[in-house]
Amino acid sequence: MADNEGVTVQLAELLRHPEDLDKLPFLKSEFIRKKATVDGQLKVGLKEQLEITQSGMNSIGDGQRTVNQIKEELMKIDKLCAESQNMIRDFPNINLVSQVHRNFTQVETIKANIESFDGRLDELARLLSEDDQDLENQPNILHVHYGLTQLRDIRDDAMDQIKRASDASLENTLQNHFERLEDVVNWFDEHIGQACMNLIPLVQTDNKSMIVRLAVIIEEEEKSDKKVKALQDAQRDYKDLASRFKSMNTSARQIRGYKEKFLKAIELSAQQHFGSAEEKFFEDPDKLSKIMAWFFNDLVAVKQGMTELMPKKWKIYKTYTDIYHSLMHNWLIRRIDDPNLAPPHMLAIIEWTEKYYGKMNKLGWSQEELQLPILDNREIELVRDYRQLIVTSVDEWMDRMFTTDRKSFVERKEGSLDNDEHGYFRTKTLGDVWRMLREQLLVAGNSGRTDVAEGVIDAMFTALKSRQNLWQKMVDDQSAKYKTPGAEQDGLQVLQDWLVAIANDQIACIDDNAEAGQLGYLSRFQRDFEPLVSPKFMAQANTELENIRDGFVDLGTHCITTFVSLIFIIDFRSVLPEFFTAKWYTEYGMKRIITTFEDYVNDYQGVLHSSLLDILVEELADELLVRYLSCVRNKGAKFRRGESFTDKFKDDVLTSFDFFGKYPEFASIKRKWRVVDYLVRMLESDKTAVATVYEAFKREYWDVQLSWVESALRARDDYDRSMLSSVKAKASEVYVERGPETIMSKVK
Repeated sequence: MADNEGVTVQLAELLRHPEDLDKLPFLKSEFIRKKATVDGQLKVGLKEQLEITQSGMNSIGDGQRTVNQIKEELMKIDKLCAESQNMIRDFPNINLVSQVHRNFTQVETIKANIESFDGRLDELARLLSEDDQDLENQPNILHVHYGLTQLRDIRDDAMDQIKRASDASLENTLQNHFERLEDVVNWFDEHIGQACMNLIPLVQTDNKSMIVRLAVIIEEEEKSDKKVKALQDAQRDYKDLASRFKSMNTSARQIRGYKEKFLKAIELSAQQHFGSAEEKFFEDPDKLSKIMAWFFNDLVAVKQGMTELMPKKWKIYKTYTDIYHSLMHNWLIRRIDDPNLAPPHMLAIIEWTEKYYGKMNKLGWSQEELQLPILDNREIELVRDYRQLIVTSVDEWMDRMFTTDRKSFVERKEGSLDNDEHGYFRTKTLGDVWRMLREQLLVAGNSGRTDVAEGVIDAMFTALKSRQNLWQKMVDDQSAKYKTPGAEQDGLQVLQDWLVAIANDQIACIDDNAEAGQLGYLSRFQRDFEPLVSPKFMAQANTELENIRDGFVDLGTHCITTFVSLIFIIDFRSVLPEFFTAKWYTEYGMKRIITTFEDYVNDYQGVLHSSLLDILVEELADELLVRYLSCVRNKGAKFRRGESFTDKFKDDVLTSFDFFGKYPEFASIKRKWRVVDYLVRMLESDKTAVATVYEAFKREYWDVQLSWVESALRARDDYDRSMLSSVKAKASEVYVERGPETIMSKVK
C-alpha cells in the first residue's frame, strides 16, 4: 500500500499541469531506458553474485574437506606421538633433554637478536635516510622492508615469551628496548604511503622499478596478513588442538593491513583531485569536462602502465575504476544535494552524466559493469530540480525587488524616482526586473530542454501577474490614507508622482513602436522565449501574454484613476458640496475646478507618458461628470424656477468644454456630457411631463439609478409625491434592454 502511495506521489510530481501529459511519450521512453539499464545491471550483478556464490560454496566444500583431512592427520600424529612414547626407553628423560636443548637454542637466538637489535635498527634508519634523498626511486625500500619485518617478528616473539613468563618488570624493560622500532616503522610507512599516493605520477614517469618493488612489499604483507588471520581463526576455533602445536603459535602476531592502506591511499590521492576540482567547478561549471580530465587520464595510465606491474589477482584496473567511479558518484551526489547549488551547476552535472558514461565506455567499461548509477537514476528528478531552482531564483529576485519597491514607495524619499530618456517619471527597479527575467530565461534555454523552459516561463507569467496585483494593492493602501475625512495632505504630491511613475512603468512594458522598430519589455520577452517552446505551448502563452498585457493596461489606468480621485477628494473637498446650492448660482465653482485641472496637466504633462495623458484627461472628465451629477444629493441643493439654473448648467458645461476641447478625446467626452441635458430637462419640465422625460432618459441610459432620479426630483422647488409616483410607475412599465455600462452606472 505504501509503495502504491509513493508511486502516486511521484506521478503527481511529474504530471502537475495538463500540458505535462504531452511529456508521457518522453517519460515512457526515459523510464524504458532506465529500466533497461537497471535490468542490465541486475543481470550482470546476478551473474557475478551467482559466480561468487558458486565459488564460495566450492571453497567452503574444499575447505571443509581440507579441515577434516588436517584434523584426521593431526589425530594420527597425536596417536603416533602417544604410542611412540611407550615404544622408546627413557622417553620422558630424552624428551626433557630435548626440550631443554630447544629452550636453550631459543634463548640463544633471542639473546643474539636482542643484542643485535639496535645495530640492525640503526642500519635500517640509515637506509631510510638515504631514501629520503630520492623518494621517487627509494632504492633501499625492499631491504628496509625485509629488515623491519625481521625486527618486528623478533619484537613480537620476545613480547609473547615475556607475557607468558608473567614478569611485568621484564616486560617494561623489553618495551623500552623496542620503543625506537615503532618510530622507524612509522618512517617506513610514510615512504610507503608517499609511494602509494604517487602511483599515477610513477606510471607517467615510467618508473616501473619503484612500482614493482612497492607491489612486492604490499603483496608480501597481504600474504602475511592472510596467514595471521588463518592462525587467529584456527586458534579461536581449535583452541585445545592449537595449544599443543608450536607451529600454530609462531609468525607475525598482528594484522598490519598494508593492502587496505594501499587502497586507501589510492582513494585519498583521488580525493585530493576532487577537492581542487570542486573549487574550479563552482568558478566555471561549463568547464566540467576539462576539470575532470585528470580522472580519465589516471585510468588510462593504470590501464596502460600499471596492469602488467601488479599481481593479476589484484585486478588493479578494475580496482582503480571501482574506487574512482565511487568517488565520482559521491562527489556528484554531494553537489546535487547542496541546497545552495545554482542552476548553471545543476545543468552542468545533468549534461555531464552522458559524457561520463561515453568516456568510460571508451575505457572499456559499460554502464552495466559500473553498477553504481553515477546519479542514482535521479536524472528526471534533477531536471525537475533544475527547473525549480530557476523558478525559485525568479521568485526570490521578484520578492527582493518588490521589497525594495515597497520600502521606496512607503518612505517616498526625495530622489527615489528616475526619469527615462523622454523625461517621464519611472521607478528604479523595472529595468532590473526584465533584465533578471531575461537572464533566467537564458539559463533555462541553456538546458536544451523544452519542458524546463516552458515550466520556467509559466512561473514567470505567474510572477508578473502577482507583481501587478501587489502593486495595485500597495497603491490602494497608500492612497487610502488620504481618502479619510480630515486626513493630512503632507506627502500628497510625492504620492501623485509615484502614481505617475508606476503608470509609466506599465506603459513601458507594452509600448511597441513598429515604425521606430522599438519593442516594449513584454514583446522583447516574448521574442526571447518563443524559440525555446513548443507550438502548442506558444498558443497557450499567447493567451497568457494578452492577459498580462491587459493587466499592465489595467494597472496603469488604475494609477491614473487613483490620481484623479485624490484630486477630487483633496483639492475639491470644499468646492463640490457647494454645487446646486445657493452659492452655486453666484460663485464660479466649475471655473475653479478647471483651473486646478489645467495646473495639474501643466505640471505632469512633461513627466507622464503621452498615452496616459489622454487617459488622465478622460478620467478627469468622467470623474468630474460623475461628481457633478452626484451633487444633486448635496445638502441644500435646490433648483428654483425663479432662478436661471439652466443658464448656470450651460455655463458649467461650456467652461469644462473649453478645457477638454483641447484634447483628442473631446468628442467622446462631449457625448458623455450629453447626460447633463437630460438632467436639465428633468428639472425644468412640467410636473406632468417628468415621467415622459424619465422614459427617454432611461432608454438612452439604461443603468440610470432610480434613487438618483428621486434625489434630483426632490431638489426641484415644486417637488411633490405625485411627481415621484409617476416616475416609479413609468419605471415599472418601461422595459429597456441592458447594454454596455454608461456613465450613469457610476452615479449612485
